[in-house]
Amino acid sequence: MSSPQLLASAGKQLELFQARPGAMALRDAQDLMCYPFFSLAKSPRVKPIDFRSGQIAIHVEPTVEHGMATIWDADVLIWAASQIVDARDKGLKTSCHMAATPHEILTYIGRNTSARDYLGLKAALDRLQSTTVATSIRQPAERRMHRFSWINEWKERVGSRGRPQGLELILPDWFYAGIMADAFVLTIDRAYFDLTGGLERWLYRLWSFDFRHLHLKSGSLSPFKRFAFELRARFNASGRLPERRRSKWNSRRTGLAINERSFIHRPSSAALSAVSRRFSVFQSIAVTGFSTGSERAILRAWL
Repeated sequence: MSSPQLLASAGKQLELFQARPGAMALRDAQDLMCYPFFSLAKSPRVKPIDFRSGQIAIHVEPTVEHGMATIWDADVLIWAASQIVDARDKGLKTSCHMAATPHEILTYIGRNTSARDYLGLKAALDRLQSTTVATSIRQPAERRMHRFSWINEWKERVGSRGRPQGLELILPDWFYAGIMADAFVLTIDRAYFDLTGGLERWLYRLWSFDFRHLHLKSGSLSPFKRFAFELRARFNASGRLPERRRSKWNSRRTGLAINERSFIHRPSSAALSAVSRRFSVFQSIAVTGFSTGSERAILRAWL
């Protein structure tokens, strides 16, 4: 492509947003944290995700060549959301058309920068681009579906002498609009990148998202940030909340059971590792979730 800029699907050029170096808070899209959009397995998944609960519908379609985009591939989207939200909050102009170097992306998401990691990033971009999503989330009209890929386009940039100059990518409008609306973005801890298991990562994302629900259900007059700070402080002091009873749910199709007793653990990598060790996948998971049909449907769709 001769133009230094990629073209939008509408046929017009998008202004290029150059990613900025330096430390910045990690931001994640709320919708991606509470619904099944990604594979939790490191082995290629070619089985689609088909999730429906009430008015929410999600269909994720992988390709045989690349497989479905994984929860580790989604780190690229966390990097993109963090860049855009930080720039927006500083009054800078943003765009869904981004440019960066592989080194900037890899170091931000806690990866090494070897040749193998560069190839891994390219493979992740291919999966994000080839995985197609159709969802009714944030669609005003009933039964209306928004269809997109996690990355509409991406390409490697090369200088006049053939030297690599990074890469460009275009985010879909659905994702970009969600992170530009502050209500749909949450801040996550950098320890998230240290979690190696797909289930561990999913539990962390569910935990982070659930803080909003806890705030709403509590009726607290404290602002959300203060409420979350006090809640974490209490967890850090005790390590967990007292046990409480939950109805037991079993699924013959997956062989998965939710224990009657559940614990809330502090949101750290050590605690999440303890959760992973304590409960084996497909046999028993004890977390403070899955109390509704929607939550159980999300788990079934992922598995």
